Amino acid sequence: MPSPKPLATAAGSLRSRLSTSLRRRGGGGDRWTSPGHQERPNGYFMNRTPPPPGQSRKWEDWELPCYVTSFLTIVILGVGLNAKPDLTIETWAHQKALERLEAQKLGLSASGPDESD
Repeated sequence: MPSPKPLATAAGSLRSRLSTSLRRRGGGGDRWTSPGHQERPNGYFMNRTPPPPGQSRKWEDWELPCYVTSFLTIVILGVGLNAKPDLTIETWAHQKALERLEAQKLGLSASGPDESD
């Protein structure tokens, strides 16, 4: 097994190169923030303040189609998955076994009087 020392040395040099290149670009802050972004969340869902008491929130354009599509998808999947045929091997084998038992019963009852002669 190779020694972990060269890997640690390589990781350290890569880390130092990255930090110096970030300092040269003037990127002292985080790479995902820019001026004008809120520092911390304000505690409301999606950073929206709730409407004043007595007023309801106005739906956005995407909400109604999204909710209708989601509801219809659940209904179609529920009906479709409950109505699908049972094609498992166990069900097929059970039906074949029942058919063979019926054939044996019919065969025995039909051959019963013949054996008594």
